[in-house]
Amino acid sequence: MSDTQDLRTIARTLYDAAVTAADPALALRRELQGAPLPPPAHGGRTVLVAIGKAAPRMMAEALAHVHGPHEALVVTHHQNTDTVPGARLMKAGHPVPDDAGATAARALVDLLQRCTVQDRVIALISGGGSALIPAPVDGLTLSDKAHVNSALLASGLEIQHMNLVRQQLSRLKGGGLLQVAAPATVTAYILSDVIGDDLRAIASGPTVGPIGTASDAIDVLQTAGIWSAMPPNAQRHLENRRANPPVPEATNILIGSNKQSLEAMLSATPKGWISQIACDALIGDVGTAAAQVCRLIATADKPRIFLFGGETTVALTGSGRGGRNQEMALRVAMTAPDVAGRWLFLSGGTDGRDGPTMAAGGYADAHTVARISAAGSNARALLDNNDSHAALACAGDLLITEATGTNVADVQVLLLAPQTH
Repeated sequence: MSDTQDLRTIARTLYDAAVTAADPALALRRELQGAPLPPPAHGGRTVLVAIGKAAPRMMAEALAHVHGPHEALVVTHHQNTDTVPGARLMKAGHPVPDDAGATAARALVDLLQRCTVQDRVIALISGGGSALIPAPVDGLTLSDKAHVNSALLASGLEIQHMNLVRQQLSRLKGGGLLQVAAPATVTAYILSDVIGDDLRAIASGPTVGPIGTASDAIDVLQTAGIWSAMPPNAQRHLENRRANPPVPEATNILIGSNKQSLEAMLSATPKGWISQIACDALIGDVGTAAAQVCRLIATADKPRIFLFGGETTVALTGSGRGGRNQEMALRVAMTAPDVAGRWLFLSGGTDGRDGPTMAAGGYADAHTVARISAAGSNARALLDNNDSHAALACAGDLLITEATGTNVADVQVLLLAPQTH
């Protein structure tokens, strides 16, 4: 551990362990070894639909376990380069819905509406699915949905509140997939990107009942101060919508989560370090979360690793580029106390993408701000403009990976090492 690069290598190894533990194919394989895919009724077929950032790998594994007549559709994001022989693969926009997503949603609805009572639908759900299959309720346009999504993403709302709103404006979310697939029986395998694993919030719960009502959605939007920013069509729909329609029953099975990835990081701790999970629900405002991390930096006098899992929120006030992980790294760099000993912090999305950038997140250490200044930039001004991507790029502190093909929210690593002499 002669320099900061050694700490960076350790942090990246632990991040990679978290991603590996969330491998969607392995997670589904573990589940199916104990309980095989349920078959269709006599004369029926298996209809497989996979939605989300992990959709291709989940589908590839599921197809290896299917016997008899079947049809398969995969919807994932544009950056995912995986292929799925034997399935129709469609790509769509994330985090803001696009025309390709609307086309994919129509294809999904068409496939499910052709299902009969003899068919068995296998739904493979992972994070990101909410934006990938925009199917607006009658009276809303795709432009309306994209406008709503952009406002929600900039609001700082937690994922459960965002998905509560999204469900009320969609044909497929909040159990809508079950209504479209009826009378076919649905079994869903779910990879969670939601802290606490509320199945209603993962990909906005296409195979689960809704989080709340239209009235609840209005309350959320008004409390967040963005009701007036909603398109008139969305406002009218929420104001006129009555009780939620009944949702058919389904079997929902959780196969992977952020907590499982934290346990894998714990197991990957190198010799000579004391490691612990400091928080498995690091959520809420990114500034508050960064302050929680910084308080720990002053506490250790020996090699120690603190692990975190969660999904923070950023209230956008500027026009810069970044994401919650990059902003957390920058905030930690700017607010960490000047203490004896060396430290390094990593914050990364397990999907390999943080906000509308190609970075997964970022690193921070005691010299990050100085490196930003040496590059001719001002860390405070960049943070105030929500331009954490540019700031960390100046410092050489971006966490760059490929799209991982999975998504179980975010993980953070804080390494505290005694000063070397």
